[in-house]
Amino acid sequence: MPSVYGKYTGAHWTLACLADIGYPAGDERLVPLRDQMCEYWLSPERTRERVVEREAARYKSRPGVPIIAGRARRCASQEGNALYAVLALGLADERADQLAANLVRWQWPDGGWNCDRRTSAHTSSFHETLLPLRGLAWHAEATGSVASRQAAERSAEPFLQRRLFRRRSDGAVIHDSFLKLRYPHYWYYDILIALKVMAEAGYLADARCEEALDILESKRLPDGGWRAEGKHYRVVSEPANGGSLADWGPVTRRQVMNPFVTLDALSVLCSAGRLTLSLAALPEQ
Repeated sequence: MPSVYGKYTGAHWTLACLADIGYPAGDERLVPLRDQMCEYWLSPERTRERVVEREAARYKSRPGVPIIAGRARRCASQEGNALYAVLALGLADERADQLAANLVRWQWPDGGWNCDRRTSAHTSSFHETLLPLRGLAWHAEATGSVASRQAAERSAEPFLQRRLFRRRSDGAVIHDSFLKLRYPHYWYYDILIALKVMAEAGYLADARCEEALDILESKRLPDGGWRAEGKHYRVVSEPANGGSLADWGPVTRRQVMNPFVTLDALSVLCSAGRLTLSLAALPEQ
């Protein structure tokens, strides 16, 4: 059996993927997976904070949350994904509040999160910030938490200030991979999952999302779908590192639509008011 965080067949990834595809909420059969995941991320050894001052100590692989130069160095996409999953799947209990509180406590001054242990690191990571934004936005909506709402608002700004994919300094594309559409995203960043989260959190109407929407729209195939431009997994028959037991559709250089990428793209463009859908207009595969 894979570990809770075993990529990509552990309980954490199973729940995150089910939540992202819209699996019906309230399925009690998922409770054991929820408990495994929440106990894992909320265990004292993983949440214990420690101030790290000596250079050599910064890079020791120890559980817990190192505080370096006043900033918590945490891969917060993990708590963000967990928080989102339990809320979207209707499985939230008091542990969801603790996941949210931890994210708020570990948030960086610029609004995001980062696990980079270099003292010089002062800018949050897109990969580590998008999923906390998602989880906190869902938590604020579900509970009315002011702290979660304010933290979500702060975490949206690093993306919006950069139009979701451009450097603030010179306007260059931060990384070419940000413009490549993939599914599932797991914890990786690209404009498709960014736009999806912006829609969920209520920021898609912000003018700073327009260029990313234009790019997404421009990638539409003649048949009305979108192709996957890469993938973060390999299909396996038994749990293995980096493996998925599910086949998430075609990934090819040919003009072949991927149904999961297509559904997300259609959803985003509908939310942005750029598309009106009827079932008859959906692309066929």
